[in-house]
Amino acid sequence: LLLRWRRRRGLWRKVKQAQQRQERSLVQMELAAHRFREQHPSVNVVSILTLPLPELSKKLRDGSLPPEHVFYAYVGKALQIAIETNCITEYLQESETQLRKAKLTGKLGLLYGVPVSIKDNINCQGHDSTLGFVKNLNKPAAEDSVVVQVLRKQGAIPFVKTNVPQSLISYDCRNLIFGQTFNPLLYTRSPGGSSGGEGALVGGGGSILGFGTDVGGSLRFPAAFCGICTLKPTGNRLSKKGIISGVTGQKAVIAAVGPMAKDVESLALCMRALLCEDMFSLDSTVPPLPFNEEVYSSTEPLRIGYYETDFFTMPSPAMRRAVRETKQLLEDAGHTLVPFELMNVDYVFFNFCVRGMFADGGASFIKKFKGELEANSMGLFFRLAKSPNWLKTALSWIVKPFHLLMALIGFVSFFSTVDEVWSLHHEVEEFCYQFISQWKKLNLDVMLCPMLSPAFGIGYPEKLSVAVSYTMLYNTLDFPVGVVPVTMVTDKDEEELKGYQGYFRDWWDRTLAKAFRGSVGLPVAVQCVALPWREELCLRFMKEVETL
Repeated sequence: LLLRWRRRRGLWRKVKQAQQRQERSLVQMELAAHRFREQHPSVNVVSILTLPLPELSKKLRDGSLPPEHVFYAYVGKALQIAIETNCITEYLQESETQLRKAKLTGKLGLLYGVPVSIKDNINCQGHDSTLGFVKNLNKPAAEDSVVVQVLRKQGAIPFVKTNVPQSLISYDCRNLIFGQTFNPLLYTRSPGGSSGGEGALVGGGGSILGFGTDVGGSLRFPAAFCGICTLKPTGNRLSKKGIISGVTGQKAVIAAVGPMAKDVESLALCMRALLCEDMFSLDSTVPPLPFNEEVYSSTEPLRIGYYETDFFTMPSPAMRRAVRETKQLLEDAGHTLVPFELMNVDYVFFNFCVRGMFADGGASFIKKFKGELEANSMGLFFRLAKSPNWLKTALSWIVKPFHLLMALIGFVSFFSTVDEVWSLHHEVEEFCYQFISQWKKLNLDVMLCPMLSPAFGIGYPEKLSVAVSYTMLYNTLDFPVGVVPVTMVTDKDEEELKGYQGYFRDWWDRTLAKAFRGSVGLPVAVQCVALPWREELCLRFMKEVETL
């Protein structure tokens, strides 16, 4: 008991030290921004902050806007949003040194002088990648991740790291070390997760370009909840070398790294910059596919599949309206819209997504929590994974009559042999081929789908793990998918929500109805999907949706 007490005391000391470092980071940002304002009182910070990335980048490259003006404008704004939302975990003070050096090199990459924010789990040399775990504190990365290296080579200046939920396997944004991050649009709402710090910072205007990861919607939830755009590429289109995963080793649900920004053109510029020789030489597992300008800039009419529901998670009235209105606008613009029928999403979710990610009975996931002070991010899933096998077996029989409680079975009936895991991977492969076959039979270019939104109240995401069905499907398929905000919740949506019962009328559906309530004025998004390796087509479709 004494040893345990001393160990816990040591862990709390580490937490306190990390929180003090976070506070010092904000003080450093305040001093840097204040010093700049005193030295350059005539700089119009507001005009800098309102420039879209393509225009800002052009002005930086042609010399009409000094990089230090842009950098310190964003340091000041990021500080404001951090104070309001608790989104920043660390200020990368070496960014000021990089800023000074950038002026001397004369090399102007596509992102020259652009300050960028980085999610906690993306390695930056000399800084922790905690994943919200105390055990990962004071373990600075030996080198930058490949994505960060390429960003630097393109002239971008990583200047802050942002908050995540503990373990990353959550679409909220809270951990014991740095606490809860809040939505910049409404502080009682979650910013989404696991790239929630990025969503809050970009959504609040404190970063013009952010980078996160996505293994079930971790880029898309924050984008939808905070009213911004994102692109989850095909899993290996951008390098994941030097990026720490929440669940390592599993191959059924594919993770990706991607950008977040206020508009689609900014995402396209980012992909142009990253898909370069530096990326391909630093990580030879990334296929050498430069950005296809012809596909992105095409104006040919598109043949677009669409669906309003996956028949598993009932969409809110606002979600359904977002798809319908977008469909109508696309048709009016000359595109062809074709209904697409999703099949067996409940089976795909439980058997491919949940079982696929935790095929070892959750053992490797649980191991990450060993010795931690708290395990809060996974709620029910976490407690089930830790339960003994006899209890899992008993629960599997108890819940069989209740359809949605089959979520438990994802943790109860795990694949335990190599043969069963191989069988699962084969089944996922066959499902992917069938999905593509259905897509090609309809001769589709892209797909329009619902996105779970608006932002939930804080605490609801951990109660509603099963509501990730709309996003996680495309990690299993490994398709590129983007999020674009298209409307806001109206009074009529709120009125119609009173009749919301869900497909199963169980505890999850009742909780989901509560999570949707009181959201008038909050953004609602759609997902734009393309086939693997067709990121440029996905972005082109996103741009069309955004414009309309």
